[in-house]
Amino acid sequence: MSTQYMCMDTLRFLLYDVHQLSDLIAVERFQEFDQVALDIFLDAVKDFSDQECFPYFREMDEKPVAFADGRIIVHLQIGTLMEKAAELGLIGPCFDYEDGGIQLPFMAYQAAYFILDAANNHVSGYPGMTSGAADLIATFGNDTIKATYLDPMLAGKWAGTMCLTEPQAGSSLSDITTTAYPTEEGHYIIKGQKIWISGGDQQVSENIIHLLLARIDGAPAGTRGISLFVVPRLRPTKDGSLEYNDVLTAGDFQKLGQRGFSTAHLVFGEQENCRGWLIGEANKGLQCMFQLMNSARISVGRHGASISTAAYYASLQYARERPQGRRLSADGTKNLDKDQTLIINHPDVRRMLLFQKAIAEGSLSLILQAARYYDLGKVAETEADRTKYHLLTEILTPMVKTFPSEMGRESVSTGLQVLGGMGYSREHILQQYYRDIRIMAIYEGTTGIQSLDLLGRKVSMHNGQAMQLLLTEIGQVIEAASAYDDLAPYAHQLQDTLNLNKDVLQTLAPFAKQGNYERFLADATIYMDLLGTVVVGWQWLKIALRAKEALLNGHSDRTAAFYESKIHTMKGYFKYVLPRVSGLAITLKSQDDLTLVSAKEWTF
Repeated sequence: MSTQYMCMDTLRFLLYDVHQLSDLIAVERFQEFDQVALDIFLDAVKDFSDQECFPYFREMDEKPVAFADGRIIVHLQIGTLMEKAAELGLIGPCFDYEDGGIQLPFMAYQAAYFILDAANNHVSGYPGMTSGAADLIATFGNDTIKATYLDPMLAGKWAGTMCLTEPQAGSSLSDITTTAYPTEEGHYIIKGQKIWISGGDQQVSENIIHLLLARIDGAPAGTRGISLFVVPRLRPTKDGSLEYNDVLTAGDFQKLGQRGFSTAHLVFGEQENCRGWLIGEANKGLQCMFQLMNSARISVGRHGASISTAAYYASLQYARERPQGRRLSADGTKNLDKDQTLIINHPDVRRMLLFQKAIAEGSLSLILQAARYYDLGKVAETEADRTKYHLLTEILTPMVKTFPSEMGRESVSTGLQVLGGMGYSREHILQQYYRDIRIMAIYEGTTGIQSLDLLGRKVSMHNGQAMQLLLTEIGQVIEAASAYDDLAPYAHQLQDTLNLNKDVLQTLAPFAKQGNYERFLADATIYMDLLGTVVVGWQWLKIALRAKEALLNGHSDRTAAFYESKIHTMKGYFKYVLPRVSGLAITLKSQDDLTLVSAKEWTF
């Protein structure tokens, strides 16, 4: 099987031409980097992914993680992965120098992990979660905690997790019951259970460091009483050794996909001897954890984009190799005397491949857009600019998590259709991509939760400033694209979808003003679909705009065909995907209240 699971040229085009990473690295924080250095870094990640990740992709699915004798056993290649990921600087590279990082731009970090995800989406979670957990320690930990945990985590010797969900609470963090009891020695005794903990246990790392939400005994109810703790599986002692910290692995959840990525059920303090150390302020744990959760949501969207990208290239390869049927002649008949044609020559197959490409590359562009805003917010010189880029990152995050996950699943499903019966067979890689991507709409908050966040909080945050900033950004691309005759019709089409978005919000807003929030948010998931589709349309118009400028101004690095293909794919998105907004708007403006609890209940 070919190892072509992505196109580095497209990634570089999006990074440097569309999202202008070269301009970003001119600022002081990133001055250690130039495009040559970043390319060397990304090429090294690609080589590592080709040699150490992709060859084990199918094997990790066929020989999944297993629970035995109180431990979760993972593929031994995970140990190699953690070690080499640390050598490449993939754990904590965005950290400040003083915390062991290299101040890598978040955009470059996302690009590197996109390569890793596309090669083998089962493995990247281990270093990725470790990086996220270490980030919380670097940001909120005291000097002692940082000195204890950061170095071995960044070296890949100790892994990291985040522990939020509990059996009785699910996604409702207000209802968590894991309790932290203070002691005179300065640590807390932790008691409770956590479920669905990604990377929560495995045998190849020397230690696993859990970043855990718990309620200090006597703390206020709800999210106001949640604190954040570092809870190691093995706690360091004064003599430098490690001792068991009463963190019990109760089992592993056997999943439909991502079978090489462990998902643990953990029990803390069964013997009343689980120690945890407070991170940040007491009762402020959820605010701290949101730093990791938001980053994790972008990472989940990146996973969706990477899987749909790998599935697209696998579908494309098959379509270029599989002969079947014959092309129609001018009179609509088939000439059976001719050889069979490759299926890529059939218009319907080309339509499906165009759809896959539009979703995969549009999703990747959206992820890099959000990462760019994150970077700009970090280096902005004024408070106004810091607020601007923070708000733009905030409003994009639920869409970054959701669109690549939901539409990526639809894209991979379309790839199965390209392959026909072969796609449904375990013999081909597509069925694994299909199973793997299904979890992405559930990880880090389901689509419903992300949609409530988007419509219920992000659209209205700062009196609607986040939405207005986003509309301004989209409007700038529409204005620039309108200057070109061949792009102007698509700019106008995108503007029409923005007008529909405005109409929808004007229809829904009165419900919120009346305090009828249940009605206001009843179809939040439909709104997520609408705005996410519009936002990726914005990304495609931006991509086409940069391609058009390259064609007019000269293009020494890439062929004209490369740029023309981007414009062609933009047209495909605007023909086959963007028109969905009209139907979604009709649904959202409908006056029928079909899902609200009422005096007259319908039978389901």
